[in-house]
Amino acid sequence: MDTILKVEGINVYYGAIHAIKDISFEVNRGEIVTLIGANGAGKTTTLQTISGLLRSRTGSITFQGHNISNVRADKLVAQGLAQVPEGRRVFLQMSVQENLEMGAYTQSPAGVPKDLEMVFELFPRLKERRNQVAGTLSGGEQQMLAMGRALMSHPQLLMLDEPSMGLAPLLVEQIFEIIQNLNKQGSTILLVEQNAQMALSVAHRGYVLETGKIVTTGTGEELIRSPEIKKAYLGG
Repeated sequence: MDTILKVEGINVYYGAIHAIKDISFEVNRGEIVTLIGANGAGKTTTLQTISGLLRSRTGSITFQGHNISNVRADKLVAQGLAQVPEGRRVFLQMSVQENLEMGAYTQSPAGVPKDLEMVFELFPRLKERRNQVAGTLSGGEQQMLAMGRALMSHPQLLMLDEPSMGLAPLLVEQIFEIIQNLNKQGSTILLVEQNAQMALSVAHRGYVLETGKIVTTGTGEELIRSPEIKKAYLGG
């Protein structure tokens, strides 16, 4: 297995609060891996630590064979790591196209038109609205824009934080279809999601977080069938 991301023994604190407790997991190239858990379990904190926005006091994070534990967040994008943050965080005053161009800041300008076409092919709705101000888009369209912006940097690993948050059920299905399509086209994806049912239905493997610890791991299928997981996360 070609391991693209290996997280070993990380511990993260917010002041005196021990938020992440000795977590270890890995993502192999070509997989969709999901981290599921209740609100406050430490899912977003884990992603932010991988992407350099937070620091672990111990352990190591290895990305494509390099230890990135102390690499600045902006430098990681050039190394092939992209995160779509919770709440989408698009540039509201800028147009759709300008947002996408911002995502390409690590790329050669000559390749940007081709990359824009690639994103517009994936998200035809963005093409229709390429000159529209991002703040006037619907929640689903902003989510597509945030994902498109991340893809403009040609990531080796795409990290998605709560992509279904606040979206209508029909749009949630659409977003997850897009996630599966991206994966079929070769993207490796680490997905943090409170909608455990949807996340496990598309994931090759999943890790379950509870109060900062990984308590269970398995294939998406195994976890969906597990009586404990059903009871705790799937309303069963």
